[in-house]
Amino acid sequence: MPFANFKVPAGTLDEKQKEEIVTRTTELYVEIYGERARANTMVLVEEVTDGGWGIGGNVLSLAMLQQSPED
Repeated sequence: MPFANFKVPAGTLDEKQKEEIVTRTTELYVEIYGERARANTMVLVEEVTDGGWGIGGNVLSLAMLQQSPED
C-alpha cells in the first residue's frame, strides 16, 4: 500500500489545502503505480505543534519560518 506522511506546522494549512495534498499525492501514486493504487493509497497530513520540530539541530518556530530571507 502506498503511504505518504506530510508533517506541517500546526495552523498553516486550511482544510481545502489538506484535501489538495491528499488528492494530488494520491494522483501521483496512481500515475506511478497505475489505477490499482488508488483504493489503497494512504496520505496522512500531521500538524506539528509550534516549536515541535527543527532543522540542523535548531528548534524552529512558525514565526521563524514566516520571516523573509532579508529579515
